Amino acid sequence: MKIKIAVFGRDTLVERFERYMRHHHDIETIPFIYHKASEVNELIDKAFMCDVYLFLESLSYLHAKSKIKKKRLPIVQVAVDEYMILTSFYHLKNKHQKQLDRLSIDALDDNHVSEVLAELGLSGDCIYTYSYKSDNEIDIERITAYHYQLWNEGKIDYVLTSLHEVERSLITKGVPTYKMVTPKRNLDKAIEECRSIAVLNMSKSAQIVAGYVRIKDFDELQAKEGENNTKELQTKLYQILLKFGHKTYASVLTNNENQYVIFGTRGVLDHITNHYRDFPLIKEIENALESPIDIGFGLGLTAKQAEDHAKLALDACQQNDYSSCYIVNDRQETIGPLGVKKHFDTSRLYQALIHKAKLNNELSYNFIDFVQLRNNEPFSSNDIANYYRVTKRSAERTVNKLLTGNVIKVVGEEKPYVKGRPRKLFQINI
Repeated sequence: MKIKIAVFGRDTLVERFERYMRHHHDIETIPFIYHKASEVNELIDKAFMCDVYLFLESLSYLHAKSKIKKKRLPIVQVAVDEYMILTSFYHLKNKHQKQLDRLSIDALDDNHVSEVLAELGLSGDCIYTYSYKSDNEIDIERITAYHYQLWNEGKIDYVLTSLHEVERSLITKGVPTYKMVTPKRNLDKAIEECRSIAVLNMSKSAQIVAGYVRIKDFDELQAKEGENNTKELQTKLYQILLKFGHKTYASVLTNNENQYVIFGTRGVLDHITNHYRDFPLIKEIENALESPIDIGFGLGLTAKQAEDHAKLALDACQQNDYSSCYIVNDRQETIGPLGVKKHFDTSRLYQALIHKAKLNNELSYNFIDFVQLRNNEPFSSNDIANYYRVTKRSAERTVNKLLTGNVIKVVGEEKPYVKGRPRKLFQINI
């Protein structure tokens, strides 16, 4: 499974980063490009399908810091550290032929500047540093004014800045200004950190699926058919469930309540979501047993939670005289019954897709097929991306068109991982 990284930065930085990523085949980057760093807060809300959030600039990260903390997003920031400052000094001296004297610097942490100066044996008497690490809010005008005052007083010959907005502002004022260079080493470290965070989250947070399966009204059936016949039915049921477990990489157990218990993760979940409309397991069991059954699946982030939800799903089956299957997710929302077609007006939906969402004919027909396949159950942008076999970014564009045209509405969210932003769930609004 590919790791999905939301990359926030300016177009030039993002393009450079994506060139580095060409050889990382286990990672998919989803770019979110801004013109001003303050725009990043809006972009974060659009990156709800990603495993890690990567910030290529410190300013955009600082703008989004409170939202990141509130949402507990897994983030990585390309480091503005001693190595970046040292690399920038090298470029100043060898590319721009500048003396490392009579300059001002802004950096996240002034200790990094002090360490580089000490390493190079520079006194730093005529090198002025502005650190914005402890600033509650990043004030570009204040940082610009700091450098500009030093320039007006004749104390510096040029500025080395870590902030694009400061560079642009000072250049318009006629101050020679150079932007710090992001070393490839810092990008590589950020990529590895993204990979480590994503792998750790995936290993800890695969959603657990528990399932309960029982023959409907078992006690009545046993009294009517006899113990031997019902044992034969249970054996047939067990063999079918073992085959299902093998197909979905799940374990099948028995309990002393004439029920079978299924425990699995991604394999079972994928099978369920791919068969909302016609749940083949029910049909196979019914054909073999010639008796109705109850199936309840529960989703959870722990085995106990999944098991409790499976029991709730099984209870929902009691309202039907026929075979049925329900799901209770980690928010205790009941979905189902599976395998029962939910009808909707395809002609009306098609008209809305064409005229309101402005989709072309092919996309409209494909979306109708998608809704029918999922039996009009809630879906995420990730589901659309998998169905259309397109990038997550392309799927998000389609979702935004559908939302803008009021063809779909937000009906909830799912959280397939312990950490990270939940995925929004949508349903047609026709």
